[in-house]
Amino acid sequence: MLAMPIRKPLKLVAFAALSLLVVSCSTSRSPQQKSSNGVRSMPGLDVNRAHKDGAPWWDVDVSRIPDATPTLHTGPYKANPYTVLGKTYFPIQESKNYVASGTASWYGTKFHGQNTANGEVYDLYGMSAAHKTLPLPSYVKVTNLDNNRSVILRVNDRGPFYSDRIIDLSYAAAKKLGYAETGTARVKVEGIDPQQWWAQRGRPAPLMLNEPQVAQNSAPVVTASTGTVEQWTPPPQQHAAAVVPVQVKNTAPAGSGQYLQVGAFANPDAAELLRSKLSSMVSAPVFISSIVRNQQTLHRVRLGPFGTPGEAQQAQNSVRLANLGQPSVVTAE
Repeated sequence: MLAMPIRKPLKLVAFAALSLLVVSCSTSRSPQQKSSNGVRSMPGLDVNRAHKDGAPWWDVDVSRIPDATPTLHTGPYKANPYTVLGKTYFPIQESKNYVASGTASWYGTKFHGQNTANGEVYDLYGMSAAHKTLPLPSYVKVTNLDNNRSVILRVNDRGPFYSDRIIDLSYAAAKKLGYAETGTARVKVEGIDPQQWWAQRGRPAPLMLNEPQVAQNSAPVVTASTGTVEQWTPPPQQHAAAVVPVQVKNTAPAGSGQYLQVGAFANPDAAELLRSKLSSMVSAPVFISSIVRNQQTLHRVRLGPFGTPGEAQQAQNSVRLANLGQPSVVTAE
């Protein structure tokens, strides 16, 4: 009789632990360590991200998301040595002859909207990857060796720094390769030379255009950052999607006051899905405000305007309780 009250809590604890393991996008990484010998932390870098990362609750047809387009990069590359967890990495200067096979993982919601190691904004629905030694940015072809699916990705981040993982993919890339649910996959990674890639298609490689001008008085995009370090000051950024100028739209209602920004997406389908879900649960206007920054179009999902701080706070609480995001207060553009 005395064993029964003990066994039930143990079952609950075991079930909770199993649930956490299943939700995680990949097997856990080594906990982040503090170094006494000057570990350099890059914007967007978190070696512990697998412990707290996961898949988004909203679903988008990733077959509609195009692969990254290999593009000639005209700005500086990030290929300087750096140290993480007491280990120094020496990035290679070019990626075109790089070939490696090993285990790939992915990262998702925890880092959506944060800065990558070269200062771009991570989009879990973008076609990007993190690598320890490839120059930033560069392009790779990643093939799942179990199903022969392939994607072309823009490498713009550093990692993974755990076990034998050779590359970390965005959630969308992992889903296209068919391993988002399992967390890891055996892959082959091949570096791409944009000039050769386009020559094989009988076309010259496109050059990046000058950065599109952003309308004045635009509100800054709200992003999270793990900090900045002198060595990792972001260079002028180039983005695969910005080969031609992009027309952006702003469906914001007229008026002034406080607004809440719930999310910012490179993929318009993801922004529209979140807008639709929010519209069904809040009385405030919900709209998408698109903006071009650093040759990257972001579709921002916002609520408002709110007449009083109390109304804004009430909407914030509703969104959080519905697990639809962590709204930030922003001002009208």
